[in-house]
Amino acid sequence: MSTLKIAALQYDIQWLDKKTNFATLEKMLHEFFQNNKVDLMLLPETFSTGFCIEDKNIQEPESGGKDVLWLKRMAKKYNCVVAGTVFVKQGDKKVNRFYWVSANGSVEYYDKRHLFRLGKEGDFVAQGTERKIFELKGIKILPQICYDLRFPVWSRNKQDYDLLINVANWPDARRAIWDILLKARAIENQAYVIGVNRVGIDGHGTTHSGGTSIVDFVGKNIIFAEDNQQQIISVELDFSTLNKFKKDFPAFLDADTFEIC
Repeated sequence: MSTLKIAALQYDIQWLDKKTNFATLEKMLHEFFQNNKVDLMLLPETFSTGFCIEDKNIQEPESGGKDVLWLKRMAKKYNCVVAGTVFVKQGDKKVNRFYWVSANGSVEYYDKRHLFRLGKEGDFVAQGTERKIFELKGIKILPQICYDLRFPVWSRNKQDYDLLINVANWPDARRAIWDILLKARAIENQAYVIGVNRVGIDGHGTTHSGGTSIVDFVGKNIIFAEDNQQQIISVELDFSTLNKFKKDFPAFLDADTFEIC
């Protein structure tokens, strides 16, 4: 399998209001899938609640809660992988967990590695420790969450992935950085990159303008969502084109070797 059909959903997450968020998402998904079919549907970071790190009431059980059940229902209904992040209880803190839920009900996950110091995320959220690679129809995928995007060592392609995805609540105040880093990660790692961001104002008064986009391996935007709009974008990525590019321009063979401790 050398192609994947992928969609990315950009929307205005209502603060701590799961009922409204699920209803909005279900409406958007219903309308999209009337005329489309994809292998993978990506949702923004903390898609059901917003980035409410300090609220101890917002955390799902590790055994799986309402958010995971909802993801399973959507994955089964639309016969695709559905992925996004949820706060999950871990000890006296919680983790920011990226759930990867398949149509058959299987669940994999990645916990956010880099915690946003400026927002004191580490006071409430435990750091993830394991880099994960998911596989879908033979395509290898590296998941990341928001602030992870700033750290190229964590993103380094050891020829173990073809696509990097980052789901975020990235603020408009630093939007230019988001746009640049998505392209930088694509170029330096010779991989497709998808960034999925939210729009709207969160419970802290932080504004988000979006910037959801799909970038190719030379840093060009293939498709992007309109700023400040709720929208689903989709594309069919051809990984044979990526493989040919890497064969013709094998910069990865000259990369420095190192290990992440």
